[in-house]
This record gives sequence, structure tokens and C-alpha cells, in this order.
Amino acid sequence: MSSSSNKDQPGTSQDTFEDFYSEVKEIEKRDSVLTPSQQIDRLLRPGSTYFNLNPFEVLQIEPEVEVADIKKRYRTLSILVHPDKNPDNQERAQMAFDIVSRSWKILENELTRKRCLEVYEEAKGRTDQMIAEKRKKLKKEGRPTEPIPEDDPTKYKHAIYVMVMKLFADMERRRQKLDQRDQEERKRKRETEIEEEERVKADREWQQNFEESRQSRVNSWHDFQSNAGKSKKAKKQKHMTGMMVPPKFKPESR
Repeated sequence: MSSSSNKDQPGTSQDTFEDFYSEVKEIEKRDSVLTPSQQIDRLLRPGSTYFNLNPFEVLQIEPEVEVADIKKRYRTLSILVHPDKNPDNQERAQMAFDIVSRSWKILENELTRKRCLEVYEEAKGRTDQMIAEKRKKLKKEGRPTEPIPEDDPTKYKHAIYVMVMKLFADMERRRQKLDQRDQEERKRKRETEIEEEERVKADREWQQNFEESRQSRVNSWHDFQSNAGKSKKAKKQKHMTGMMVPPKFKPESR
């Protein structure tokens, strides 16, 4: 069996792992110098919404890289995908440029960079726990020496990579859920404020109309009282006049 075949077998030696790691680094180095068009395609590929949640993935750097090196990588990549450097593809270039800039802002900040590193630590911890559970199951089934897929360094690295993606996705879903809840709460609060404003406005308008119509009501009452008095006086005078007029003389008929 050839040495290259041995590299693909699970349970390899430390030397084989070092060879594998060197190959991975070569692949990463090759990918890091993709053309502007290829970088734009990479950042906007199907599923990029989830891939690009990981700023280390966007900038194609390892999580343990120093901030100074992250900044260098950001500058290189931002130049590659800058809209001015891609006049025939400015709209997509702008989208890619925004993704790169957002990732740099996350890693530039000590607090948010620390949170990203914690995601990697958690992903590694969960992956190792998953592997331990697999080994425990094999041992319980009487197959303690049987290899598992993650014995292969490539698959182990991929398992961590997948877990990292899942954790970033979970974080984003929680953020969106909290944002939605916050928006709904602000909406309810604003609706309550509007209802209160409308109630106060209606009360103010009613009070204003009431005050403006007060004098009219007073005048109407005075007019009513005045007219009622005149009516009574007129009836009284008519009655008195009727009493003072003597009855007409009627000649006696024979």
C-alpha cells in the first residue's frame, strides 16, 4: 500500500497528521489568493447567509491568528472585492465588500472577537463529547477497538467546522428571535401610547367644545326663560282684558 493511501486511513500517526495539516494549510493558502471574481462568488455562494455568520470563515483565517494579521487579511480581501476594483460586477462586489467589512468589525472588537473564539471552544468541546459518547457506545457493544470516522483528522476537523457553523446559526436565530420580540414589544408600547394620545386628544376636544358651547347654553336658557315670562304675561293680560269688556246687549224678543 502506498504512503498516500496510508494518509487516508483512520488512526494515523503523528507524522501523517502533520503531513495532512500541511496539506490543509496549502489548500487554505491557495484559496486565500482567489481572484476578485472567485472571492465574490465564494462570499455570495448558496448558503452564504450561514457561512458568513462566522467572521473567521469570511476572512479565511484561523481563530488563533493575531489581530494585526487579521487586519492585514481584511485589507487584502477588501481590496480584492471592492466595487471600484470590479466595475463590471459592482452590485455583487458591494455585497461582498459589506460582508468582509462586517467580519472585520466583529474581529476588531475585543469583546465580539472573544465571543467568536468561545464558539470555537464550545464546538471543539461538543465534538470531543460526541466522540467520547461514540467510543462509550462501542465499548458497551463489545467493540472498544473499532475506529470511528472522527479518528481521521480530516473528518475530525470537518466535524468541528460543522459544529462551529451550527453554533453561529443558533446564535443568529436567538438574536433574530430577541429582535423580533423587542420589535413586537416596541410596537405594542407604541400602540398603547397612540391610544392614550387619542384618548387625551378626545378628552381635550370634548372639554374645549363644552367650554365653547357653555355661553350658548346659558343664552339659550335665558332666552327660554324670557320667552316663557313674556308668554305668561301675555296670557294674563288677555285674561284681564276679557274680564273688563262688558257683555254685548241683546234686545229682548217679544
